[in-house]
Amino acid sequence: MLKQRTIKKLVTATGVGVHSGQRVQLTLRPAQENTGIVFHRVDTPEVLDFPAQANKVGDTRMASVLQNGQYRVSTVEHLMSALAGLGIDNIHIDVDAEEIPIMDGSAATFVYLLRDAGIVEQSAAKRFLRVKKTVEVSEGEGENAKWARLEPYEGFALAFSIDFHHPAIDSTASFAEIDFGADSYIDEIARARTFGFANDVEMLRNIGLARGGSLDNAIVMDEYRILNPDGLRYDDEFVKHKILDAIGDLYLIGYPLLARYVACKSGHGLNNKLARALLEQEDAWEIVTYDSSAQAAQVVSRDWRLA
Repeated sequence: MLKQRTIKKLVTATGVGVHSGQRVQLTLRPAQENTGIVFHRVDTPEVLDFPAQANKVGDTRMASVLQNGQYRVSTVEHLMSALAGLGIDNIHIDVDAEEIPIMDGSAATFVYLLRDAGIVEQSAAKRFLRVKKTVEVSEGEGENAKWARLEPYEGFALAFSIDFHHPAIDSTASFAEIDFGADSYIDEIARARTFGFANDVEMLRNIGLARGGSLDNAIVMDEYRILNPDGLRYDDEFVKHKILDAIGDLYLIGYPLLARYVACKSGHGLNNKLARALLEQEDAWEIVTYDSSAQAAQVVSRDWRLA
């Protein structure tokens, strides 16, 4: 039987929120089977729970933000992406501020933390959400059109196209694809960093965003070039970061997906819209389990190794 997974031991890390600029301590704790992924604010008068669910997302401006009344846990997508990449089903995540720390702007630090904690199998069957019918969402028209869809596929694959009309981005690949069954999330996706534009910083800070952003946790560009002295980690790092984000946003569906995601210029808002549209269309999906890893050979990621 293909089994659910959690981590072996508690691990902690400290960082800064890319939007809030606040120092935050992050603690990852093992969770019992069928718990799912649950964030907890431990700095509030009473500990507040934020289940990692698409319908709990209350804001998608520059990040995916879970909401519980007036309280938030922001920028969950990079950690969610790492959890999906390593096949972790159940975990408690404690934070003492409103935002998950940005670390280096990618999912690589979270992958390191999770592997340091160790990954263990549990007794319950791992549940997948298999897409049976194509679901698509879109926004805008003509050159401004953005869209994303989920198609039936026996595995999990993502294909993404970007179009930013910026010299530094346009000189790199505008399309990338990854298949969890064949490609390594850790090697091909996890190190891709978030990116932004220097001339947007003042505007973003005026609306309470990007207060913790720097060359240490993002790729930053002026009108013509990349400002980071070390350049890019991947030749196609921009589009690969969009795939990293999409993996995290889609894991808020609550299960690992059996589907092919295809998108053009999508972002957190459209990804969340797609997740909600899928869940609302109950004849478009089903929950499945596998009796053996051999039976699930195409859907088991090479990075779902135990440690």
